[in-house]
Amino acid sequence: PFFKSEAVGAESRAKELGYETLVLVHDDDANKQNELFDTAIARGAAAIILDNAGADASIAPVEKAKKAGIPSFLIDREINKNGIAVAQIVSNNYQGAKLGAEEFVKLMAEKGPFVELVGKESDTNAGIRSQGYHDVIDQYPDLKMVARQSANWDQTEAYGKMESIIQANPDNIKGVICGNDTMAMGAMAALKTAGKGDVIVVGFDGSNDVRDSIIAGDIKATVLQPAYRIAQMAVEQADKYLKEGATGLAEKQLMDCVLINAANARKLETFALKD
Repeated sequence: PFFKSEAVGAESRAKELGYETLVLVHDDDANKQNELFDTAIARGAAAIILDNAGADASIAPVEKAKKAGIPSFLIDREINKNGIAVAQIVSNNYQGAKLGAEEFVKLMAEKGPFVELVGKESDTNAGIRSQGYHDVIDQYPDLKMVARQSANWDQTEAYGKMESIIQANPDNIKGVICGNDTMAMGAMAALKTAGKGDVIVVGFDGSNDVRDSIIAGDIKATVLQPAYRIAQMAVEQADKYLKEGATGLAEKQLMDCVLINAANARKLETFALKD
């Protein structure tokens, strides 16, 4: 849902600005991403908007596009090199993670055993969010982490990992903090299957699925990344760059995140907060 929102946001804005669009999906596979860059170059793309498939693995294709005269505008995730993409527009993952962690600490009443499910190890966002979580949580000595595992951003994997963690800690989980909403949904499903639906679960992304879970009283909170708007901004900056030769902005740009809980969940729709 998160990546779909980005694609819809970028495509709709590009069409509004008069561009033809080609939406391609790499499924976080660096080799497939490389092939899609070859397709874009062969098709003579004016610009590429990219949510990349790896901070290191994506450097070469972005460089290849640049050499072919095609500028790249990155969204959601950074790559580990500056100066080859025109823009890298990402959510302020550290700020968002601290927001989520502060809410988690409050929900946990500052004490008890908890679990962390982290995202894909090759993804810079996974590490940044985990760091943000721990910079808040580790200040509370009565909060004890009993397990920390990667579920690679995946709902099914999160369900399986959570199931194993529950078996290893049958009476010892008060809360679960997750690196994204998809893993939060998997964790919540495993907890409910085990009869532990009252365990506190917090996610990160601001998906409609988690919004509905919050409204239903299951997952307690998430952190909204403005994915739709970021994708539109990338297209607007690409348009300006193509027309003027520069965006007038820094390459690295951060967008702040927003805490979503029972108080404002009903205002959330497709990774955007409605007035």
